[in-house]
Amino acid sequence: METKRRNRETTFVYKDVYLSLGSNLGDRTANLNRAISGLGELGQVVAVSSFYETEPMGFAAQPWFLNCAVKLGTEKMPKQLLSVVLDLEQQMGRRRVQKNGPRIIDIDILLFGNSIIDTKGLVVPHPAMHQRRFVLEPLAEIAAEVRHPVFKRTVRELRDALPPGQSVKRIEHSSPRMNVEQRK
Repeated sequence: METKRRNRETTFVYKDVYLSLGSNLGDRTANLNRAISGLGELGQVVAVSSFYETEPMGFAAQPWFLNCAVKLGTEKMPKQLLSVVLDLEQQMGRRRVQKNGPRIIDIDILLFGNSIIDTKGLVVPHPAMHQRRFVLEPLAEIAAEVRHPVFKRTVRELRDALPPGQSVKRIEHSSPRMNVEQRK
């Protein structure tokens, strides 16, 4: 979805972007909150899901993750957003040492409006999001009726079609440090 906002004589076109955030090193809650604050510098954080504790996939011999989903309104183009998200990860101490290995922060672009993007370094919708409960559970909390532009199914439908497994547990009272109303 696009939203137009006027700022004096300039019109900005904001795209609704959905992101998945995860952390399994250090203070996971603080890491997610710091990333959410950093995303606020890139646009308007419109919604943040609860935090969910999730078991690692792929490389299982590592600490469990804390995950959430974020809806961001941004005027950035997809490659620009990817670049600043990667910078944010690096500023937070992310080092890409082992594929699917432990990390301080991981930020994935899941959906970018209704766009379908397939370029070197960026594929949107995220190519594995429909297979990952740790992505779809938090995303369904803030965007249950949003349609996947390739599969034409809602986030809720994709989540409900997942096979059993992939332990994902909502953390009670896990709202981010600042609620969305305070960010506006």
